[in-house]
Amino acid sequence: MAQDIDQRMVLDAYEKIHEHGEAKQGKHVLNDITASTDHDGYRVYLEGCNVKLTVNFHSSYNLDYKTEHDLDRFLRRLEDISKDYHKPGRNE
Repeated sequence: MAQDIDQRMVLDAYEKIHEHGEAKQGKHVLNDITASTDHDGYRVYLEGCNVKLTVNFHSSYNLDYKTEHDLDRFLRRLEDISKDYHKPGRNE
């Protein structure tokens, strides 16, 4: 099933995981979501809730999941991270 995602929200969540999450072996973890990037920064990887999301440089992405429930839970968790963590000096 095709799934449209808010890539701006996803990248915002990635940035906040990277900033506020715990660093573990080249990855960052926050609220059970793991975030990483490839060596040149052209791909962003997010994993959690039995879902793997890869966001590519030109805004294409790949979702790997087994159930809609897992996907919904994963996207809700990313939305929560995006909303709940604010960068210092950012007026939102």
